Amino acid sequence: MNGSDEPPLIAVLDYGIGNLRSAQKGFERAGADVRLTADPALIADAAGVVLPGVGHFGACMRELRAAKLDGLAISAIDSGTPFLGICVGMQMLFEGSEEAPGIEGLGVLPGMSRCLPDGLTRPQMQWNQLDIRLPGCPLLQGIEDGAWMYFVHSYAVDTDPDLVVATCEYGIDVTAMVGKASLWATQFHPEKSGERGRRLAQNFLQQVTSS
Repeated sequence: MNGSDEPPLIAVLDYGIGNLRSAQKGFERAGADVRLTADPALIADAAGVVLPGVGHFGACMRELRAAKLDGLAISAIDSGTPFLGICVGMQMLFEGSEEAPGIEGLGVLPGMSRCLPDGLTRPQMQWNQLDIRLPGCPLLQGIEDGAWMYFVHSYAVDTDPDLVVATCEYGIDVTAMVGKASLWATQFHPEKSGERGRRLAQNFLQQVTSS
């Protein structure tokens, strides 16, 4: 990112499925120049990249690959471009999901998405509180432990505890947010989480402009 006064360019990966417009508007409210795009040149030039996702893991991965965005996402992450996965977009960063056996995720983080246990209402579709495990995470600056975020999901990531930034309680400890270097992902929807979600988006833009 250069030192100009222009807003940072954020590429929201457009693979025809997911909460694309909602994510776009969320980052526009935070002050970014947001493009829904599948253009390799624009994605490579972006100061930050967002991978949203809703619905079925397998459908999302198939459409991402059909749009030839899987390799571009991995390249952006490998290059150190600030990257944020949202909801199923978070799950797609891992190796796979019980929701779609045999369909590989992007595999940039170790772990699997597993179905929420029997006896729980699925999906979890509600506001829930964050239990912040990594208080120094730059995307959570100004967001207090116990902050309410909005969740809609039936599967939860099972991963290395060292990657877990925050959890929420829903019968079990659910992985609510992960992070590694300049890669972050949330199971909750920042763009639907009011002021706290807007603050997280602003924090992501701060990382984009300082990278």
